[in-house]
Amino acid sequence: MSGLPDPETTAEVSVEDVDSLAEAIESGGIVLLDCREDDEWEINRLPNARLAPLSRFATAAAGVLGNGNTPCIIYCHHGMRSLRATEWLRSHGHSRVWSMQGGIHAWSERIDPDVPKY
Repeated sequence: MSGLPDPETTAEVSVEDVDSLAEAIESGGIVLLDCREDDEWEINRLPNARLAPLSRFATAAAGVLGNGNTPCIIYCHHGMRSLRATEWLRSHGHSRVWSMQGGIHAWSERIDPDVPKY
């Protein structure tokens, strides 16, 4: 899919890249997966995101990703958990997965200041 980097060269995408892919995310061409926990999800979330908390990630992600053919961008608070989740998915056969660098905190700072920080 255009707009996503080669998964062989990087496991991360910028918040600006994710913002530019909003239409593909909205249409379901890219899955946007939030790996934060339920209490964090209640504070804020990105439009069209699906929740798969890291504490139960294997089961939750499988329910969202299915066969793994759809590209997926994962985010968390600052980008560390989502990078671990990305690496885990890649090690389990999902090659078209990226972590949103800087997480929802970076999104709030650089894309949408109306998204609450915590």
